[in-house]
Amino acid sequence: MLKSLTKTLLGAALIGASFAPHAFAETTLNALFMAQAAYSEADVRAMTDAFAKANPDIKVNLEFVPYEGLHDKTVLAQGSGGGYDVVLFDVIWPAEYATNKVLIDVSSRITDEMKKGVLPGAWTTVQYDGKYYGMPWILDTKYLFYNKEILEKAGIKTPPKTWDELTEQAKTIKDKGLLATPIAWSWSQAEAAICDYTTLVSAYGGDFLKDGKPAFQTGGGLDALKYMVSSYASGLTNPNSKEFLEEDVRKVFENGDAAFALNWTYMYNMANDPKDSKVAGKVGVVPAPGVAGKSQASAVNGSMGLGITSASQHPDEAWKYIAFMTSQATQNAYAKLSLPIWASSYQDPAVIKGQEELISAAKVGLAAMYPRPTTPKYQELSTALQQAIQESLLGQSSPEDALKSATENSGL
Repeated sequence: MLKSLTKTLLGAALIGASFAPHAFAETTLNALFMAQAAYSEADVRAMTDAFAKANPDIKVNLEFVPYEGLHDKTVLAQGSGGGYDVVLFDVIWPAEYATNKVLIDVSSRITDEMKKGVLPGAWTTVQYDGKYYGMPWILDTKYLFYNKEILEKAGIKTPPKTWDELTEQAKTIKDKGLLATPIAWSWSQAEAAICDYTTLVSAYGGDFLKDGKPAFQTGGGLDALKYMVSSYASGLTNPNSKEFLEEDVRKVFENGDAAFALNWTYMYNMANDPKDSKVAGKVGVVPAPGVAGKSQASAVNGSMGLGITSASQHPDEAWKYIAFMTSQATQNAYAKLSLPIWASSYQDPAVIKGQEELISAAKVGLAAMYPRPTTPKYQELSTALQQAIQESLLGQSSPEDALKSATENSGL
């Protein structure tokens, strides 16, 4: 009798469990993103909600930090033995993350369809030493944005095609009393300044490294810093640029206080939004200029990828989430703040509509993307260069001396 009752109770429990709404085992993933530029926090949450609906057995906890905290947060979490399953990483970090086993090699998970569909240049974002350490997600470079109304008032017919033309046009705008400081840059002592510097290094045909050793202290690397210092000293550049990050540049431009600004893709649609921007409908965008006799255009590779940390206990579920977030359907739906990594998306009318000018600039800019140096010691090199740029702008050191000092402090 007791045996029979036990069987009955056990059977009832099993039947009840089969109909319980949360009978499945739920996997929880922790994902780390940045809270600036490219996709907005609201967009990432909306994408993740869509993933959760399609995968009710996987829950994703999201954390957002400013770009400046992304690297250290990722690395420190690894050391604590816990932390994140999925992390957003910059194009400059795969060498370090691979060498120090922060991210796992996902080469075997990349399908032929992914390899064929994604723009070839995007793959450089996640590769190191012939292996893949994630999926490219944010395909980005810096463009030259300009205020069409101000240029028109100044009698300027077309935006600058060279950096020298940019200086001339800014001087015309200043001389006509339209704006006191027509150019805004993000030259704070942070990675933002390195992105602007790299854009100029690419324009001047410079090299960061040769045979693994610093080479930015001569040639195009030196010319790039001299241009920055000259623009700053001339009074054409907003003096607060030395403290600006990209969001500061966006706000200054949207307020109508800059005729020219170097910034990422996301600024185009935000600056064209009449809810927040005073210059909506007046925003022009072109590839960053070149240098006569050296380049037609210039661009920095500012792309980012999504990878799985070596500390993750759920790599399969983490990959499922990454595949969803980087899928063509997801990227096309959110193409107004970050352009898709998928080649065929650029023939999709829904992606192109309303941002034809941006797509036109992207076709040139994305093809001209210049990499920041690939080295496991990138953070040391970047810190040394940030200091050199700041010292030069403040007149504490000549560009030659500042870059010479940066080579000695680069760790290379």
